[in-house]
Amino acid sequence: MTKTVPMTPPGEAASRADATRARIEEEADRLFRSMGYQKTAVADIARALGMSPANIYRFYPSKSAINEAIAERMLGAMAMELDAIAGGPGTAAERLRRLFSTLFEQKLAAFFAERRLYDMVTAAMDEHWGVIERHLGRVHAAIRRIIEDGMRAGEFAAGLEPGPTAHLAMHAMLAWNHPAHLETCIARKGQTPEELRGQVAAMTGFVLRALRP
Repeated sequence: MTKTVPMTPPGEAASRADATRARIEEEADRLFRSMGYQKTAVADIARALGMSPANIYRFYPSKSAINEAIAERMLGAMAMELDAIAGGPGTAAERLRRLFSTLFEQKLAAFFAERRLYDMVTAAMDEHWGVIERHLGRVHAAIRRIIEDGMRAGEFAAGLEPGPTAHLAMHAMLAWNHPAHLETCIARKGQTPEELRGQVAAMTGFVLRALRP
């Protein structure tokens, strides 16, 4: 008699695979933050999880691919916070101030309070620009939404083109949001977070004056 081998339901197998990917990402994230991205090898991640490196490679083709997934998740959480501000209470000007302030604080906390995250994000910018581009697209959409609301409410000039104007606003705030620029300000120029917050507030005021009727 032929013995029937029970089959794992497809949904259950997919769920297990997702759970394993989540474990790999969480452990890699922990090691990247504690040891540094460059110093962490796939073998270190496998050892911490009690797996073989070959098992890690079943789910991710490289350490870089793991970092891409972590960056996607981290930047997605940041974008959700910005989406909430864009669709939240307050005038358009108030929301734009909150959004620019939050953008800066996110970068400061993520990339400099935990310095080794800077290496992870720099690697993602070099190797996985698509992840960064999708994040920038969500930032642009949040700013555009606020500008459109401000135009409808009469807070901002009626003749603005929301898309290009949102891009200009993003470029105006670039020095306080690009990791390399922030590193120059903090590590090389010795500027304090309070000094940079004052600059963010001043530039936000400049942008708002440009948007008003």
